[in-house]
Amino acid sequence: MTSIGEFIAALGHYNFLQSALLASVMVGIMSGIIGSYIILRGMSLMGDAISHSVLPGVAVAYMLGINLLIGASAFGVIAALLIGFVATNSKLKNDTAIGIVFSAFFALGFILISMAESSTNLHHILFGNVLAVSDRDLITTIIVLAIVILFIVLFFKELLITSFDETFAKTYGLKTGYVHYGLMIVLTLVTVSALQTVGIILIVAMLITPAAAFLWTNRLTTMVILASALGALASTIGLYLSYTLNWASGPAIVLVAALIFLGSFIVSPKQGFVTKLMGVKNA
Repeated sequence: MTSIGEFIAALGHYNFLQSALLASVMVGIMSGIIGSYIILRGMSLMGDAISHSVLPGVAVAYMLGINLLIGASAFGVIAALLIGFVATNSKLKNDTAIGIVFSAFFALGFILISMAESSTNLHHILFGNVLAVSDRDLITTIIVLAIVILFIVLFFKELLITSFDETFAKTYGLKTGYVHYGLMIVLTLVTVSALQTVGIILIVAMLITPAAAFLWTNRLTTMVILASALGALASTIGLYLSYTLNWASGPAIVLVAALIFLGSFIVSPKQGFVTKLMGVKNA
């Protein structure tokens, strides 16, 4: 196994490794930011749906020779609108509508990918390959990270109110629908930017791992910052393991993120399993 010193030395020599590290850290940060709101709003299943629903958009973009961001974003927004339409205009509950739409989109994506097999690699789309990140992917990730930060800064109060009490937000006069779909659009962009690093399937895990930060604090601002830091840390360690052990990059990053959550679940001062166990014993 390559030592940390050797890994750092390799970073100084190989441009592809520098790009991979930068892309991984940025994806970890934006996943932490958006994932914090996804968790607070109880929308983990929605994040799963959006991430799977962009697959046909990716396939269409490949076949038309256009930027992945355009095709995937279009299908992500369409999926979010369809889920809302089905849930609003039928007796089906929201989770059922989500299951119907994202499974249909995912199946369509597989069919379209098979049609475009000569020009794309399904395995890399699903699970990522950060060591092959291109300059174009890097630029896309930088742009999406800037959009994510700008969105959170501009709509922080609206997101805060609607995340904790949507009924009060409506009474206060906020357009909660606009906030919701704005978040869905940003979520779609994050999913697309993570294609090369962790892939479509594993981005769901990266969005949920900010739950680790949720166990450490009750303040939203602190949670977002901590989740971003933990996402960046998981991406860095995961890339190191991927490079030195020849593991697939996406699974390595997600596995590290899961271990960070496990550690938080056990030892966090307020919500940790050990803390609660000791509290019960002391009582």
